Amino acid sequence: MIHSSQPIEWGAAMLAQGGQAECGDQYWIEPLSNGLFLAVIDGLGHGPKASAAAQAAVEALRPYPHDDLISLMQSCHQALVGTRGAVITLAALDVPAGTLRWMSVGNVAGMLVRAGHNNQTPAREHLLQRGGVVGYRLPPLRLFTEQLLPGDTLILTTDGIRSTFMEDLPLHLPPQPMAATILDRYNRKTDDATVVVARYKG
Repeated sequence: MIHSSQPIEWGAAMLAQGGQAECGDQYWIEPLSNGLFLAVIDGLGHGPKASAAAQAAVEALRPYPHDDLISLMQSCHQALVGTRGAVITLAALDVPAGTLRWMSVGNVAGMLVRAGHNNQTPAREHLLQRGGVVGYRLPPLRLFTEQLLPGDTLILTTDGIRSTFMEDLPLHLPPQPMAATILDRYNRKTDDATVVVARYKG
């Protein structure tokens, strides 16, 4: 299935650690009037407690997708106090402005793959990560902004995905099969794993 909020397509794939009934990873994707809001959340560890922490973050985000990302991360932090905590990346694609705004606490990895224009090889930009745990130790929050061009692809992954997926990206695929392919080929199988892909079509 192709998920589309013109002019953005997105897809997601998630898998619990083998033997676990609940997944400690969660994602939240919300189409907005001006674009798309995405969150990828990795509750620390795995199992029910990790799942509860990740779900608490989703519930904190769900009513307020239009809020600024700093406020949303602070809301997650307040909601996760007393839980196991989580690492989180938030992103917002703004179509009229042609921008990606994002922030990260912990090791949810983000990569922006630039579309190859004029037969150029697509460039890859890694989104900067900041140490910390949402719900336990929140670092000073910093918002980053990148300009987008048609064909640019955002990929967010939790640490259940091996970093070697970057060496052989199936960029020819639409976002949903691309996310599923990365999950199938590169999940560690010793942790929960999540992949979210969004492509800006311009």
